[in-house]
Amino acid sequence: MIIRPGLSAWFIHHPVATLLLTAAAALLGLFALPQLPIAPLPDTEFPTIQVSANLPGASPETMASSVATPLEVQLSSVPGIQQMTSTSALGSTSITLQFVLGKDIDAAAQEVQSAINTATARLPVDLPNLPRWRKVNPADSPILVLRVQSDYMPLTQQKPALRIQAAPERLAAYELTLADVRSVVQQASVNRAKGAIVGERRASTLDTNDQIFSPEEYDRLVVAWRDGKPIMLKDVAKVSFGPENDYARAWQNGKPGVSFIIRRQPGANIVEVTDRILENLPTLKAMLPATVEVDVLNDRTRTIRASLHEVELTLMVSIVLVILVMSLFLRRLAATLIVTAVLGIALVSTFAAMYALGFSINNLTLVALVIAVGFVVDDAIVVVENIHRHVEAGEPAREAALQGASEIGFTVVSISFSLIAAFIPLLFMGGIVGRLFNEFAMTVTAAILISMVASLTLAPSLAARFMKPIARHTSESNTLPERMVEFYDRTLRWALHHQRTMLAIFLCTIVIAIAGYVYIPKGFFPLQDTAFLFGTTQAAQNISYDEMVEKHARLARIAVQSYGHAVGATGGSQTLANGRFWVVLKDRSDRDVSIFEFIERLRPKLEQIPGIVLFFRAAQDIFLSSVGGVSRTQYQYSMKSSDSALVAEWADRLTERLARIPELRDVSNDLQRGASVTKLTIDRTAAARFGLSAADIDQTLYDAFGQRQISEYQTETNQYKVILEIDPRQRGRVESLAYFHLRSPLTGEMVPLSAVTTIAPPSSGPLSISHNGMFPAVTVSFNVAPGVALGEAVDLISQAEAELGMPSTVVGSFLGTAQAFKETLATQPLLILAALLAVYIILGVLYESFVHPLTILSTLPPAGIGALFLLWLWGLDFTIMSLIGLVLLIGIVKKNGILMVDFAIDAERRLGLSPEEAVYRACLTRFRPIMMTTIAAMLAAVPLMIGFGTGSELRQPLGIAVFGGLLVSQILTLYTTPVIYLALDRVFHKKAARPAATRPAWAK
Repeated sequence: MIIRPGLSAWFIHHPVATLLLTAAAALLGLFALPQLPIAPLPDTEFPTIQVSANLPGASPETMASSVATPLEVQLSSVPGIQQMTSTSALGSTSITLQFVLGKDIDAAAQEVQSAINTATARLPVDLPNLPRWRKVNPADSPILVLRVQSDYMPLTQQKPALRIQAAPERLAAYELTLADVRSVVQQASVNRAKGAIVGERRASTLDTNDQIFSPEEYDRLVVAWRDGKPIMLKDVAKVSFGPENDYARAWQNGKPGVSFIIRRQPGANIVEVTDRILENLPTLKAMLPATVEVDVLNDRTRTIRASLHEVELTLMVSIVLVILVMSLFLRRLAATLIVTAVLGIALVSTFAAMYALGFSINNLTLVALVIAVGFVVDDAIVVVENIHRHVEAGEPAREAALQGASEIGFTVVSISFSLIAAFIPLLFMGGIVGRLFNEFAMTVTAAILISMVASLTLAPSLAARFMKPIARHTSESNTLPERMVEFYDRTLRWALHHQRTMLAIFLCTIVIAIAGYVYIPKGFFPLQDTAFLFGTTQAAQNISYDEMVEKHARLARIAVQSYGHAVGATGGSQTLANGRFWVVLKDRSDRDVSIFEFIERLRPKLEQIPGIVLFFRAAQDIFLSSVGGVSRTQYQYSMKSSDSALVAEWADRLTERLARIPELRDVSNDLQRGASVTKLTIDRTAAARFGLSAADIDQTLYDAFGQRQISEYQTETNQYKVILEIDPRQRGRVESLAYFHLRSPLTGEMVPLSAVTTIAPPSSGPLSISHNGMFPAVTVSFNVAPGVALGEAVDLISQAEAELGMPSTVVGSFLGTAQAFKETLATQPLLILAALLAVYIILGVLYESFVHPLTILSTLPPAGIGALFLLWLWGLDFTIMSLIGLVLLIGIVKKNGILMVDFAIDAERRLGLSPEEAVYRACLTRFRPIMMTTIAAMLAAVPLMIGFGTGSELRQPLGIAVFGGLLVSQILTLYTTPVIYLALDRVFHKKAARPAATRPAWAK
């Protein structure tokens, strides 16, 4: 929609209405600002659900075949699943379902629950609990990590339970079995309905001591009678309180304790949730014993708040720099204040638009405002400068405002709408990048529209009121702006006299820009220094629990300031051979190295501890993983096949090959087939002779070694398991199997386990089994070396795969962040072309011409060269943030062309000037607003380019791309744009030769 000059005139004639409407818009923004939620980034979660099931003691093969597979078969029928992966380990299965972005997570949850219900009939009957599901966000790190410690109370990483530890030799002496103990315990403690006595006058509820709660009560249970004397449970077992899982522990700063990992629900406000938890933490502490200490190990909002604070400072610095530029060129207090007022109103009112659109204050929306400072102010500068030019010519302020706004109105609309057009492709982008930058694009668009309206209404109204008529003094010709115009006039004449040379330079810029984009290293998102490290340990797959604890303690001595670590199947890890570390660093301003340099510094020390490897990755605001956020490195590559042995063979080959590539770090895979397996061969004939079955033998082994949950006791607040096992001193010895006896159903006699089984020497077996889309799969994890782009790593992996000659039956694909990078890389050229096409269409409609948009778009190749060259000079990859900077440049730099072309077209049509004279006058007349707007945009990007403060890694590439693009584009397009205008005019608008007298001023 084109705003007619009459719009500005109405507001010039109604200053009170203008001020009141402007004040209303500002008040809306000020009201909306404190209501906006705070987040590190826009809401980007994938609809993801994680299903988990536990069967303590079950082998990985049992969990994969009897639990994971039935669940996967039913879950595969749920519509909208984009990716389904699973991991089965000793006693646990975890299945991650990642849905397409448009899937409603609540509807998906209902469908998942229905699939679980259907699969229940095919699951093991002794599964303690039905499979559970929860919503997760693979792009999210924990918002809080709490540590709980006590010097006087035992604290474990697991839920409390009551543990019955039987002595096999005592059971044998009394001719008892573990099955006898299990049966007695299960029948001794129940919690069932008992009814009530309802009489004529009163009713009384029946109650009994059917539940027992303490170890002492369990000790007195009678297991059997021998020679008229009771055999109590304490005679054959030790009963005590302990954890549900005896093979999981956590430490913080070297002291045993409990780690609480708190994640937000999808869609929740991170800062608000964290504040509410911290607000209620004192109340929770007061409910705990005085000897229990609870404090915060890591608060994610610490870096989020610091990052947002740095962006706010960046915004203020940008505003100040822009105002200084305006005062330098305009040299009038009134004109500077008017532009400043429009800038302030546009920015404040944008908060109201963000509130109406449901956006948050985050790094990207604030960066959008920082960048907007540079080109939102363009409209006001162009309008005020044009009015100022008429005032300098001696016209009264009111007439200057009417005339200046009338002349420049169409130009302002052209600049604004063509700038918005560059963001149209961002608004329609799909995937994670589209989710991220939708708020960015809409925030910039809102700021541009508000700025356009304010520039055509508030600016002329204030100018008519406060800009005083002035006379031009000859002494002003010595000012810096005047000297710049004189220099530009001389150099412009040379360029117009050498048009072929300038056209050749322009063609070279196109070639260089394309080549630069092709060869610059590509990345996804810049890695951030969040002062928080995730660590994953990997030890020998047959390592014992005690040895794993000892090795973790040695690793912990290398950690710094604040850390926590855990061993066992908790916190996303499912095996004893893998543990977890959390390391909290000081704020970046208090450290002499970045988080990535810190990791490199630790490597030599960590390598000195044999038998265990610690993989570190820095927590990121943008982290994509197919396994619910649990990953030992930043990037993953998946291999799958219908043949598990084949995929295992090629996974080892590829991992070994990638480990030799110096550009890659921490290469490993999750193929764990080195676990020690003690196999008992059942003599079915001998067993049948005693009336025993394979199930009887399995049950006995499960009772002894599976931490079997045989019962539970219930309180008003929770339920606690009763665990049956053998004495811990014998739990780790194969020789203890000699003590086991089974009771023959035929004769009632005790049958030694050795009579029906043969123990084979230990062999190797899987520690965990992974599936991807129901196929056996292996995930290769890797980081990249410092200075290596993700695009280079992806190419190296593809090259290694080709060199090895991997068969087609093994399918390889990138996962998580690497997968999103490949998808985005393929669409980058299309995004740039779409932005160019959108701008061309808008300009063509506005100018009713196929030719003039080409002249305006000719400003873009130099901008691309500048952006790519400065990124290369800074040693940065071409990331998504750099791409957004390039899209911004498409919208910003064509402003130079619009200002020139718009004036030249008007001069040709209204004044009857030749194209040569018209474009020459356009260049000189519009030189000052071009310089003002370009320098303003460049200075707005300077604080981003410098990259100071927390989270600057995410912002810096965008600032560098914008600054470099504007710098080079400004230098070249001041000379190439008029030449291209004339060249296209000669090709598409051929006219009769003009007499020599009509030659332009620059040619005389």
